[in-house]
Amino acid sequence: MKSQISSALSNFFFEYETPRQVLVRNRRVGVVCRLIQLGVLVYIIGWVFIYEKGYQSTDTAVSSVFTKMKGVGYTNESGKERVWDVSDYVFPSQGDSSFVVMTNYILTEGQQMGNCPELEGKHSCQSNADCEGGSFKRQMTGVCVNSTKTCEVLAWCPVEDDHSIPSPPLLMSAENYTLFIKNSVTFPIFGVTRSNLVEGINAEYISKCLYDPNDAPLCPIFRLGDIVKLSGFSFGTIAQVGGAIGIVVDWTCNFDLHVKYCKPNYNFHGLYGNPNETDQTRASVGYNFRYAKHYLENGIEKRTLLKVFGIRIDIIVQSMARKFDIIPTLTAIGSGVGIFGVATVVCDLVLLYLLPKREFYKNMKFKYTDTQVQDPDSEAGSIETEK
Repeated sequence: MKSQISSALSNFFFEYETPRQVLVRNRRVGVVCRLIQLGVLVYIIGWVFIYEKGYQSTDTAVSSVFTKMKGVGYTNESGKERVWDVSDYVFPSQGDSSFVVMTNYILTEGQQMGNCPELEGKHSCQSNADCEGGSFKRQMTGVCVNSTKTCEVLAWCPVEDDHSIPSPPLLMSAENYTLFIKNSVTFPIFGVTRSNLVEGINAEYISKCLYDPNDAPLCPIFRLGDIVKLSGFSFGTIAQVGGAIGIVVDWTCNFDLHVKYCKPNYNFHGLYGNPNETDQTRASVGYNFRYAKHYLENGIEKRTLLKVFGIRIDIIVQSMARKFDIIPTLTAIGSGVGIFGVATVVCDLVLLYLLPKREFYKNMKFKYTDTQVQDPDSEAGSIETEK
């Protein structure tokens, strides 16, 4: 028993088994095999290593964005001149990565809480019975005002008239506002921190530059009109009814090269409908919201209501950094070598099931030993029957 165990262990440690191979001289099968192997090789080299960079590990960035608008707007409504600065036309206050720049508005001044008739054509009535409380969204008083044939409401009076949107936009001067974007990213795995104020972008350069995709692609100062144009929209159209634009700061970096080559790329996308769309009857066109400024006049609370139409700016940072790593390299090579086995499987199927001489190839490939004794010196596939 001891000798048997010793022999088994000796065979296990000091012997090597290799699979039996059969060399098949068949042109069709050989061509199929080589074509499959060539396809696998092209996939490994072209797709896995060159396109997908399978020899590199990846990391995404932790990002921070700071913004600042500059510019002064001017309006002249019925001889009433007004200058609008950053604190008037940017919502919310400075610094966010998502904000709205006002380009058009409907102003309702001197509103105070009280009873007043609705606008003509809205909540129409013939008698007080048509103005029962709770019938409409506003708080009704139950009175039908004969002069307007509309219901009386408890609200901020006079009520806002927003049927007509100013055209052209009141703040067309917003086209020349400028936006400064400061963005920093950190790739934790690689321990690299970068800013969009890359090498050569100093205070002197910033004071003079303006972003241009060809002449100044790294300048962090953007003209609002250029942002709208690069997103595919007309400034006049989007300024009148409002809209949304996404600015994508793309950090795609290869840290196998020097870190100075890791620079941002800016892309602009209109998020407001279709730039070629002309159907004005569709619902919820543009982007708007209401904003009120409250004040006291002779002890009475009043407010100025603004229905703001503006361009919503969303700054989105996307990132992908890569660097050579031996582990994904070996993994990619190993998976590629494994895929080469597909050629053997396909060729075996062709040999054993499709070719006219499939029985011959089966006898060459397989050696049967069931209840029979195989002569080791006989031809492959031949069978010696036990006497």
